[in-house]
Amino acid sequence: MKRVFDVLASGLGLLALSPVFLILGIWIKSDSRGPVFYRQVRVGRYNRDFRLFKFRSMRVGSDKKGLITVGGRDPRVTRSGYFIRKYKLDELPQLINVFRGDMSLVGPRPEVRKYVEMYTSEQLHVLDVRPGITDMASIRYRNENELLAEAEDPEAFYVNVVMPDKLKINLEYVAKHSFGFDMRLIFKTIMEVILK
Repeated sequence: MKRVFDVLASGLGLLALSPVFLILGIWIKSDSRGPVFYRQVRVGRYNRDFRLFKFRSMRVGSDKKGLITVGGRDPRVTRSGYFIRKYKLDELPQLINVFRGDMSLVGPRPEVRKYVEMYTSEQLHVLDVRPGITDMASIRYRNENELLAEAEDPEAFYVNVVMPDKLKINLEYVAKHSFGFDMRLIFKTIMEVILK
């Protein structure tokens, strides 16, 4: 049931949002050099790599200068990038990943391999389900960039504080998720974005 809903919702979402994709694509291209989409290798279900789609919000090559984005003043972020990140519009292309089966609408956010290699054997159970566009940890840490900006060492703070807490939340989801809970979480995510 979850997969059928994912296919239908992502397919309809891609159709309905195609004008938004076009407008954002034109803005991104006119704002800075580089492609409209940013594709990054993330770790998905059963510990398999896949390419995650996002609207590009940073200058080309920025990922080589570190994976952590710090606060609202990261110089790597483009002008359009600040806006699309603030309203989570950079995540919309992940509907392509959902439609393809790499992801689900709801599930633990996928990490890069570097951080997954730090997981304990218990934490690896977050990979028992498809990763998602939204999850409880994303809502709790919706101001993550600001928290990292305040840290003396953002990378260490992420690895030692944020990531373990996110994994704890996501392991709870893996243990007792349901279709009804997913629907409530989608609604809660939409409300968080609107009210932000």
